[in-house]
Amino acid sequence: MARKLSIVLILFMLMVFSDAEKHKPDVIIRPPSPAPQPQPFPLYGFTQGSLKPQDCGPRCTTRCSKTAFKKPCMFFCQKCCAKCLCVPPGTYGNKEFCPCYNEWKTKRGGPKCP
Repeated sequence: MARKLSIVLILFMLMVFSDAEKHKPDVIIRPPSPAPQPQPFPLYGFTQGSLKPQDCGPRCTTRCSKTAFKKPCMFFCQKCCAKCLCVPPGTYGNKEFCPCYNEWKTKRGGPKCP
């Protein structure tokens, strides 16, 4: 009797497991998300709105350090920094870090910010 019961139990278990495989939900395998890329420059002060107004002076001093026209450079840099609250890194270029700084133009269509 115990032998018959164990055979019935084994057959029942086989039916349950084989039926479970048929109704198994599809598993979606997603690749791991890519690791964040390191930024070549620290982002504080370089992204729009990340500076405090009192930080504009030192950033503009760095930005205008290599120009022959320091007074106009400092004037417009501080004006742009006050509006955009950011100054691009380096002494020239890199305006993609601060879109507002890059998009502000003169009446003639030239760049307003150094």
